[in-house]
Amino acid sequence: MVMLNQILRANKKQIGEYYENIACQYLLNKGLIFLAHNIQFRQGEIDLIMLDKDCIVFIEVRYRKNANFGDAEMTVTLNKQNKIKQAAQLWMIEQNLNIEDTAFRFDIFAITGKSQKWIINAF
Repeated sequence: MVMLNQILRANKKQIGEYYENIACQYLLNKGLIFLAHNIQFRQGEIDLIMLDKDCIVFIEVRYRKNANFGDAEMTVTLNKQNKIKQAAQLWMIEQNLNIEDTAFRFDIFAITGKSQKWIINAF
């Protein structure tokens, strides 16, 4: 059973990376500049960090195979948003960025089935 759990976790990670790459390519094509990905802190994780002109964008990438239980963006709960915000704050501190003087926002890139949606300033 342990081996099966390890395989499932590895597959989930690979699936996540695959859809993060799709989101990253899409956003690069829209003119954003890649800064970092898969930034992890104890408080939370950030999938993608990109620059949109002079604004740092923290992007949560979500995927759902279909919309049977709602679209992918619906899975970004208030709790998840708070974790992303905490991680973003820690990343900005690490980068010596002043939170009050730096423009930033939180976007969601949602993939539901074959549909893609970029939600700017989602939370």
